[in-house]
Amino acid sequence: MTETEETAGAPAPSSVRRIDTPESGELAQLASVFEDLQYVLRCCEHLVTALGSPDSGPVRVDNDPALVEALWTGALIGYVRCFTGRTKTLTTDDLATLELDGDVSGFHDLVLKLRDHYASRHSNPRESFEIGVAQSNDGTPQGVAVVSTPRPLVDDTTVRLLGRVAYALSGLVDARMKKAQNDVLGVAQGMTPAQLADLPIVNLSDDAEPEAPGPPSE
Repeated sequence: MTETEETAGAPAPSSVRRIDTPESGELAQLASVFEDLQYVLRCCEHLVTALGSPDSGPVRVDNDPALVEALWTGALIGYVRCFTGRTKTLTTDDLATLELDGDVSGFHDLVLKLRDHYASRHSNPRESFEIGVAQSNDGTPQGVAVVSTPRPLVDDTTVRLLGRVAYALSGLVDARMKKAQNDVLGVAQGMTPAQLADLPIVNLSDDAEPEAPGPPSE
């Protein structure tokens, strides 16, 4: 909530009025993207500890291939979802404003391909399979072998780079959220008390918002 001079220091309300305007719709979409970026950051933090050496610090996630793949797949899906063409809350043009070293746009394109690979509905992202036929000494078929070739897991460098990009995008979205909050507040201040009273009530939970994580540590 945006705090004004009148509300500063006042008890937190237990309910609010739901406002449905273009300004509130933009703010809701920004909040959704911001939460997705925080999710990506949490996945990257856990992946860094899972992929790190035993003496790199307290390990919160075991280096289990299934967990690593699940975290990496979730991070990829969450990141790409932030750039959905339906809302255009974030676009590739925003990447040029992040002032990060390296080819950020090229890395972004790579993440799009990785998302398609790991979230494929048709192919196994972990292994490729070939079928072989064993022969006896006289050349006749003796048996069938299923040969699997595992694909490599994600590496620490790639995880950290995704974390840095997601962290920078979080700052960008957060700044836009602050402006959007003020826009919504301006709309509400232009309404009469009777108009506000006609808006539906939304009860607030008592759960505190989690602290936003930072980028994966070097």
